[in-house]
Amino acid sequence: MSQIYSFSGESEFYRRGSNPKEANIFLSLGDCYYPPCKRSRVVAAAPSLFSAFEEEEKPVSIDLLPDECLFEIFRRLPGPQERTACAFVSKHWLTLVTSIRQSELDVADSKTEDDCEGCLSRSLDGKKATDVRLAAIAVGTAGRGGLGKLSVRGSDKVSDLGLRSIGRSCPSLGSLSLCNLSAVTDIGLLEIAEGCPQLEKLDLSRCPAITDKGLVAIAKSCPNLSELTLEACSRIGDEGLQAVARSCSKLRSVSIKNCPLVRDQGVAALLSNTTCSLTKLKLQMLNVTDVSLAVVGHYGLSVTELVLAGLSHVTEKGFWVMGNGIGLQKLNSLTITACQGVTDAGLESVGKGCPNMKKALISKSPLLSDNGLVSFAKGSLSLESIQLEECHRVTQFGFFGSLLNCGAKLKAFSMVNCLGIRDLATGLPASSHCSGLRSLSVRNCPGFGDANLAALGKLCPQLEDIELCGLKGITESGFLHLLQNSLVKVNFSGCSGLTDRVVSAISARNGLTLEVLNMDGCSKISDASLVSIAANCQILSDLDLSKCSVSDFGIQALASSDKLKLQILSMAGCAMVTDKSLPSIVKLGSTLLGLNLQQCRSVSCSTVDFLVERLYKCDILS
Repeated sequence: MSQIYSFSGESEFYRRGSNPKEANIFLSLGDCYYPPCKRSRVVAAAPSLFSAFEEEEKPVSIDLLPDECLFEIFRRLPGPQERTACAFVSKHWLTLVTSIRQSELDVADSKTEDDCEGCLSRSLDGKKATDVRLAAIAVGTAGRGGLGKLSVRGSDKVSDLGLRSIGRSCPSLGSLSLCNLSAVTDIGLLEIAEGCPQLEKLDLSRCPAITDKGLVAIAKSCPNLSELTLEACSRIGDEGLQAVARSCSKLRSVSIKNCPLVRDQGVAALLSNTTCSLTKLKLQMLNVTDVSLAVVGHYGLSVTELVLAGLSHVTEKGFWVMGNGIGLQKLNSLTITACQGVTDAGLESVGKGCPNMKKALISKSPLLSDNGLVSFAKGSLSLESIQLEECHRVTQFGFFGSLLNCGAKLKAFSMVNCLGIRDLATGLPASSHCSGLRSLSVRNCPGFGDANLAALGKLCPQLEDIELCGLKGITESGFLHLLQNSLVKVNFSGCSGLTDRVVSAISARNGLTLEVLNMDGCSKISDASLVSIAANCQILSDLDLSKCSVSDFGIQALASSDKLKLQILSMAGCAMVTDKSLPSIVKLGSTLLGLNLQQCRSVSCSTVDFLVERLYKCDILS
């Protein structure tokens, strides 16, 4: 043992004259054996000195294989289920599996009769949208029919790597929407173009890094593209649109908004190359000129829906030429918003050049006057709906003149925020009538008064849907002129002149047809109106009493009716409705699907909690 104590660590640890490789030469218990030039490690599981020391064994793992070998293994797996199982082992394996193109698979994926190619739809928003999630979606949907529709919005964690996963694993993708993705570039779109030849719908909104190069790739590889939407893509311009026009003969719908590089050349290419297919066209906030409108008027032979908004460089000449181009014979719906070139002559020309137009919305056109509106109505004899918004030079003469000149096909007329409207000082001719009008909406036109309502009562005897909102100058006598025998929907919100007498008359004369009644903000409406509604209205389903002067008695009257089957009831801001109405509300709740109790200060939280528990089929706002 003296040799042990005198050991300095430099000499070998075995007996003099012995062979260290033989088992019978190990030292006695308590001694240690050190092979030359190598130190042994004590095994943690053996705490005593009697334990033998073993060499550490290296773990064997498939992860030690290079990526090339794993790639070859994954692409030779028999089907998508097996690849999916491997992909979920780790992020590293997920990345490798999603990097395999369909053309690189050793065995083509077989499909059963129940498979529906491209039947799955996925949507990722905000923080949920990452490259890893996209890769998981790509792999997970591959074995269950394939991804057909994908929407990714509002994330800086989605890059070209995520789109590469989709492009290489989802060949059946038919619809792709990318919105507010700052990290996605042309490289990602190139992967989609190469891997998803069946793409039919593409929506790119606020993707600043995508350029014409990406759109050109889509156009060349996706000939079935039928719908294209571009919004706030600052680096996409005429080159991309020209490529789409050349290669995508099935294009049916195009919407371009706030893309500064899009000019007349791009719009002209789209129209001239898709004359027989393009049916919907939206041009909004673009730097185009009268040339684009001339091309639309000449080549838009199949266009049925046209939207022109915020075209600040288009003049009266553009609209005049578009109308005289006689190419918009199939146009069904026209929307013009905030275009300074809309004048009387321009709109008259458009009306004559679109004989089959049924719907027209003219908004924020400060140069349009009564003459232009009446001339437009005369030229468009197929019009069924007219909507005016913020056209302040249009007065009551333009309003009634268009009603009298639109013909029997006109079904709906709407005016919103038209400050030039005043009350009629003279009556209309006795023979005047507009028998076809069914819907009338006048909102926030402060000059609209009782004389106008009296004229409408005689002019439009077949009104069914009346919407008079924010008209504080109308009194009780004006409302009474509109009482018809077949009112279905009535909205008097914000009309402070509405009284119980008017509501009682409406419910008595239209109790068998009235379905919707909105009296939001009508402070003169009290329990008397609810008593009349309960007694006369049999099919009323939607009732809005917000900010009215109704109390528990009125709610009890509604609940006592055996005829009334309300589905929507709003009592927001009704301060006189208290907890005493609980039994009445519970009774009404047998048919209610929606109940609004917001800002009802006299209704306690416990009552609301009870209603939430009791009326489990009803959505309650409180």
